[in-house]
Amino acid sequence: MIDNLLGIKNSVELAAQEERISKAGAVSLYDSGALDKLPAGAFETLKVIHFELFCKIYEFAGKVRDVNLSKGGFRFASCMYLEEAIHSIEKMPQKTYEQIIEKYVEMNIAHPFREGNGRAMRIWLDHMLKSGLGRVVDWSRVDKEDYLLAMERSPVKDTEIKQLLKSALTDRVNDRDIFMKGIDKSYEYEGYALYSAGSINDEG
Repeated sequence: MIDNLLGIKNSVELAAQEERISKAGAVSLYDSGALDKLPAGAFETLKVIHFELFCKIYEFAGKVRDVNLSKGGFRFASCMYLEEAIHSIEKMPQKTYEQIIEKYVEMNIAHPFREGNGRAMRIWLDHMLKSGLGRVVDWSRVDKEDYLLAMERSPVKDTEIKQLLKSALTDRVNDRDIFMKGIDKSYEYEGYALYSAGSINDEG
């Protein structure tokens, strides 16, 4: 189990508190309007998102990882070359839908943080889409298994994830309900489904 600032030793309890507190962070980020003031597609913006979600839980919130990670046999970018990889990704174009998804896929391959990459990056992706195209993903329309399989295959071929997310785009970019449902679906992809973002009151 990952060391945490809450002093929790039980992994089930940690998962529950992580969900509650980080969802509260996501809601606060949205309601404050802070996200709209940050540059779309910048790594600094992704760091801010990650920090706001996880700063009450993990010491490494918003910090580039210094350990190597792998998942399902796939090895993410080596921490030795991570800073260089992030710099290259940050310079990728993001003028079209295809370019934005390609940038998102590459950042997922880099996997810059120790934990919480997917949840932070889906907010980062929507921020790029909203800023550049006036669209966001209605994540409540994106099936968990379809998404996970498409992302698993995306390092080799990103056509599937492009098609999947394109079919779920909406112009309701300032709809709070869309955001809240999106956060819940995003967390569901990672196995977190105890709390509803729209009804969370962070007491921590």
